[in-house]
Amino acid sequence: MSIYTKTGDKGTTSLFDNKRVPKDHIRVESYGTVDELVSFLGLAKNYIDDKEIYNLIQQVQSKLFVVASNLATEDKDKVKYNIVEQDIKSLEDGIDKYMGKLSDQTGFIIPGSGKKSGYLHVCRTVCRRAERRITTLSYHNEVDSLVLKYINRLSDLIYALARYLEKDEIKVKYED
Repeated sequence: MSIYTKTGDKGTTSLFDNKRVPKDHIRVESYGTVDELVSFLGLAKNYIDDKEIYNLIQQVQSKLFVVASNLATEDKDKVKYNIVEQDIKSLEDGIDKYMGKLSDQTGFIIPGSGKKSGYLHVCRTVCRRAERRITTLSYHNEVDSLVLKYINRLSDLIYALARYLEKDEIKVKYED
């Protein structure tokens, strides 16, 4: 089986509901950034030896496929899976758990005092970019509000995990 179709050779691609759009369409940018996040999370989890966090990241990766499929489908009647409130609650539980383990939750830190936290901070920034792209999409097209809410909470969870996994918390010093 060939993975190339040649249908995109002129700068267009098909959404999940077979509508063709330009490859730089904000919808493609949105789910493409989510795809990038899935890949970076895959990289990050390979540096994490905490099985619970590893499994949490893997669960998030699976949910991000639900997010991406929603973003890649213009006709909402053709969306097979959706983000639900329980998905957001699960993220909030994780945020509360890992932020609760920090002794000092205030102030900015220099990200990445170790590989685990460093890769997660990259994931956090990619997640924030996905949120910006999805927000832009929502100005032009209908976007499930739970998709945007999920991505917003996810960046908080990734931040909480990164902070928890910092080897040393190096505080930002605003000095000349």
